Amino acid sequence: MTIESRVFPDMDKAFATNLSPSPIVRKAAARAALVGFNDSTHMLLAECFRQFGIEPVPVVSEAAERLRREKFEACVLPLASWTDSETVLEATRGSRSNSRCVIYGVGGSAQDTMRYSRYGINAMFQEPLERPAMLKLVRATRLLVLHEFRRYVRIPVMTEVSIVGDGRRVSATSIEISSGGMSIKTGEDFSSGVNVEISFALMTLPRVNVRGSISWNKPKSLGLRFDSNDERRLKIKTWIDSYLEN
Repeated sequence: MTIESRVFPDMDKAFATNLSPSPIVRKAAARAALVGFNDSTHMLLAECFRQFGIEPVPVVSEAAERLRREKFEACVLPLASWTDSETVLEATRGSRSNSRCVIYGVGGSAQDTMRYSRYGINAMFQEPLERPAMLKLVRATRLLVLHEFRRYVRIPVMTEVSIVGDGRRVSATSIEISSGGMSIKTGEDFSSGVNVEISFALMTLPRVNVRGSISWNKPKSLGLRFDSNDERRLKIKTWIDSYLEN
């Protein structure tokens, strides 16, 4: 024990306390740009993303410019009530940093979704916003936002899909897509096992036609399995691999 320690018995303790390591502040694994929302909606969205380790970032002004130059893993914006939505979507998908970020739309009709389908909107928060449904949606898509791609083999993306089969041609909307098949939202009913041919386009993937069959049928949604003998499905696999790598 040093002389100083005998004279000042608390010195060593205080010295050790001063040198104790500072708490490490962990940086969020991903950031989500919340674009064009009022305070109450922003707070509700921010709370949902924070629960899953995603940092919400308010983007109030120069939204398109920020999405062109600043890296975000997700972007959330209103589809129906905001006039600059298309400008921001175009800037986001045209950005080298954000071309593959997860895009969430808020509100809007089915027509709004289809209007912006070429930008590859990944998921929709339905209005009126309800916290349980919002948390469920973020939970379902968080792995894609957090880049944990090995655990996420399906890509949520909304685009118009044409289905030909059972003597009918119908329009539908994609929900999720994988290299082996896709889930589809539609009011039309198809029986399981029915052979169909579908046609759709995805951002950088030009329109592709591929054979498949209905694998499951639920109210207002269908599951479709691509025909393993149809080589055109390889274009879809290549697109998915490229999406995940970027």
